Amino acid sequence: MKTPLLSRIQDCDNVAVALAQLPAGVPVEIAGLRLIPSREIPRGHKLALHAIASGENVLKYGYPIGHATEPIAPGDWVHVHNVKTNLSGSLEYSWQPVPNGLTPVQDGMTFEGFRRSNGAVGIRNELWILPTVGCVNHVTEALARRFQQAIAAEKASRRFGSIEGVYAFTHPYGCSQLGDDHEKTRNILAGLAEHPNAGGVLLVGLGCENNTMASFRKALGNADSARFRFLISQDVEDEMEVGLRLLGELAETAGKAVRTPVSVSELRVGLKCGGSDGFSGITANPLVGVFSDRLIMRGGTTVLTEVPEMFGAETLLMNRCVTQENFEACVAMVNGFKEYFARYGQVVYENPSPGNKDGGISTLEEKSLGCTQKGGSGPVVDVLPYGGRLARPGLNLLDGPGNDIVAVTGLAASGAHLVLFTTGRGTPLGGPVPTVKIATNSELASRKKNWIDFDAGALLHGRTMDDLAADLLKLVIEIASGGKQTQSEINDFREIAIFKDGVTL
Repeated sequence: MKTPLLSRIQDCDNVAVALAQLPAGVPVEIAGLRLIPSREIPRGHKLALHAIASGENVLKYGYPIGHATEPIAPGDWVHVHNVKTNLSGSLEYSWQPVPNGLTPVQDGMTFEGFRRSNGAVGIRNELWILPTVGCVNHVTEALARRFQQAIAAEKASRRFGSIEGVYAFTHPYGCSQLGDDHEKTRNILAGLAEHPNAGGVLLVGLGCENNTMASFRKALGNADSARFRFLISQDVEDEMEVGLRLLGELAETAGKAVRTPVSVSELRVGLKCGGSDGFSGITANPLVGVFSDRLIMRGGTTVLTEVPEMFGAETLLMNRCVTQENFEACVAMVNGFKEYFARYGQVVYENPSPGNKDGGISTLEEKSLGCTQKGGSGPVVDVLPYGGRLARPGLNLLDGPGNDIVAVTGLAASGAHLVLFTTGRGTPLGGPVPTVKIATNSELASRKKNWIDFDAGALLHGRTMDDLAADLLKLVIEIASGGKQTQSEINDFREIAIFKDGVTL
């Protein structure tokens, strides 16, 4: 069977995506059309199927991704030189709810997780060290390094039981911040501190910062004394000695945890993309959307963020909101982010990065229509503020930017056990929870095996969506059960970043 050279996503589209580089002047065929590229068309980029008049909409995914800025002939390259966004500022929306087409599945699927004393479930049993202020970053890193060495030295004796690693998550904030920024920092750190992937958490402060240990402890609510320890560096003679002793106390309890079968309905998965290309909306993103639907059908939870990458496709999510209240929260989230851009005099719809454009994405509408496919077809059950926590099973929306590590951190702080991260360009990034890299194309998956966990490009080489979605669900269960690490875990690439929007004193 001959491998196709072009892909038209919807029958009404007037462009198709080149699945391989197309030489100029060499005819290609699709859906009964014989086209002659007027110039070389890069892989992942668009080619016009029909004549498109100046001002006429360019259609991909069945929706406009912008309009032609000049006449485009059949076979012409369609990209930033002849396409411009249709989008503008804040809009008014009306709720036009669509029915939920997902059918519940009860097949008893489970994973092996760690049940915590408060009933929450973790998929890792790690010790986390969180600085309440950036001034003690290096203290936390040194503590993590030294206690990890102690665990390695005692590995044969199993003194530290089931502890799977010790990690410090540094950041530059916690002091010299005002208002919303201060609250964002505290909420994100509190969300991480309460994350069930950490069997024990050491909070380390300096002693004179805005984010005082006393105020931070209030943000934690009724903290489990067995799972938390607190260290104010200015209050002790030797913070390293005290910190190591506190980590030992945490390990004593956390190390006794064991994996037990847990219903997949308790699994929470973040959805993210970064370094997109022209294949993102054809392979990896719709694959993750099918995964999201299958998890939700089993009672599980997924969470989609990157609000600027909803612009142009936001109504597809708004109309899946299950209540008027959710719809209004979604509208406020989208328009609020547009107003954030406008406050700083930035163009709302100038979003695709140079890498995105090199990969074939021309406008924000095109990127958004591809990105939102990660949310599948499930109903939107909740809309969370930045720093908010997951509380309802189903598809959730989380306020936050598209920046990769800020978004992954927000997803982790919301309670996601792991993150599915689709990419067409590749990235080594790893967050505080397992970050599963899904390549949009097989070339990337083959070339960057040390970054990529799953090849969605197989969809272009004969694999069916059903089969590949089953493979992805199987991989997620294996990772959640501790039977497999992600490449970012193997590489020990873990970091956080907190969204900032305001004055630094």
